[in-house]
Amino acid sequence: MDKRDQEILRVLQDDGRTSNAALAKRIHVAEAPAWRRVRALEEQGVIAGYRAVLDQRKLGYEVTAFVQVRFSSHDPKLQAAFERQVVLVPQVLWCHNVSGSVDYLLCVVARSLGEYGEFVSAKLRSLPGVTSIESSFSLKAIKADGKLPID
Repeated sequence: MDKRDQEILRVLQDDGRTSNAALAKRIHVAEAPAWRRVRALEEQGVIAGYRAVLDQRKLGYEVTAFVQVRFSSHDPKLQAAFERQVVLVPQVLWCHNVSGSVDYLLCVVARSLGEYGEFVSAKLRSLPGVTSIESSFSLKAIKADGKLPID
């Protein structure tokens, strides 16, 4: 990957809807080579996809919770069952299997604290393997754009 490819990634992270003509102008190449470079980055899997960034508050999601999930047993079958189930839960924005004193870290959204409480009781506690849940609530997002450093 050269500097032009890196610049393409920077531009597309800022605005995935940038036209090929605008992208070509920004990276100082003709449109056809710009298009070929983008296609190559997509085929290599460097560009994994495109999506709209939604405003969670405008959609009514006032609560963001970071949830630490613990298992009492580290049975691989139980963990696999948990992972299969958690990916199907739309309120879970992301889930990571982590090192340390907890097994999984989740980011969950809800419309209210009451809705979050119901979600924990009805959904999270019923997922396979879950024995302990600890929640921390976001008071304010300082940096949440998710852009990767390109160098």
